[in-house]
Amino acid sequence: MDGPKVAERPGYVPRGLARTGPVLFSYGFRPFFLGGSIWAIAAMTLWIVALAGHIELGGSYGAHAWHAHEMLFGFASAVLAGFLLTAVPNWTGRLPVSGRPLAGLLGLWVAGRIALLLPDTIGLPTAAAIDSLFLPALLIICAREVIAGRKWKDLKVLGALLALSVANACFHIAIIDGDHAHVAMRLGISAYVALVTIVGGRILPSFTRNWLNRLGRTDFPVPYNRFDMIAILAGITALAAWTLVPDHRITAVAGLGAALLHTVRLARWRGWATYPEMLLVVLHVAYAFVPLGFAAIGFGALGFVEEHSVMHVLTVGAIASMMLAVMTRASRGHTGHPLSASRLTTASYGAIVLSALLRPLAEMLPEAATSLYAASGGLWITAFALFCLEYGPILLHKRRALR
Repeated sequence: MDGPKVAERPGYVPRGLARTGPVLFSYGFRPFFLGGSIWAIAAMTLWIVALAGHIELGGSYGAHAWHAHEMLFGFASAVLAGFLLTAVPNWTGRLPVSGRPLAGLLGLWVAGRIALLLPDTIGLPTAAAIDSLFLPALLIICAREVIAGRKWKDLKVLGALLALSVANACFHIAIIDGDHAHVAMRLGISAYVALVTIVGGRILPSFTRNWLNRLGRTDFPVPYNRFDMIAILAGITALAAWTLVPDHRITAVAGLGAALLHTVRLARWRGWATYPEMLLVVLHVAYAFVPLGFAAIGFGALGFVEEHSVMHVLTVGAIASMMLAVMTRASRGHTGHPLSASRLTTASYGAIVLSALLRPLAEMLPEAATSLYAASGGLWITAFALFCLEYGPILLHKRRALR
């Protein structure tokens, strides 16, 4: 452990698995996966109640903007923090942030959620400033670890975090100026999807190969090569075009091209070979929403798909489905539980995938929009309620002893 003199260095961030204090703050995935899932339920419930006209939500932000913000920069940012605070130490070989610094970071995130619930009470600029603290703080922590560990290939992850920080700030600026925040929303969504393509390309073939190897099989996924790099770059190009010029024909070409490349990329990982282990199957199913989302971007640019449908294919499908898949696997793996999906876990996967399939249809079938909103929202709540039910106790208790 670091001695007192080391701990007094300017800018020092204590690291290591906290041995005292609440188990919740012993590792980054614990508070942020639990907090993110609870907020996923609460924020969606508030949104459904607001849609029914029973409450006013978001103050001067407006209910629609509040809902979009809290899904992108509330729920999703918490899950991302839990993942990065757990994964980055594994990538760099350095000890994770835990204990009081971790509790402080969680406090910043909670403060942002409270501020956005009371923007008119504390003032829009103040609410925006409070909410804008969390993502830059997470970026600084991750940047410090990546640089100290000299893991330069992971700088691209920091680039996505920087884009998210900028997107969140631009979202608030747009609202304060009385403008719509569509560009900021598209930038935020694009940053998350880029992370899915980058990190997904690291974990999906690796986890699939390990599982097949344990079964004595040799039909492994194709390892990362130049094709993956081309697919990622094509995807980032399509996302950039969509962010800036969503209705342009160049966006249509870029989106449909990226859809084709990522369909091939997914097939190269041999997801069908992972059945019946749903803990692995769901990763491939979640990634399938990436090429589907790129196709939606392409057809949206041609005028065949509404923008909100495009957004929901990417947010509920590619982002939230992948996040739930990673949350369940990481929670089991880092607490000593078997890497196998239970019935509750499998049910949560089914709920989030169905939610992702139903929600984009609301704009395509306006006569059934109200029913689709309710069904999709209910399935979303069910997915994360099942996660809380099964994994809440796991996240709050000590790791099982290895035998």
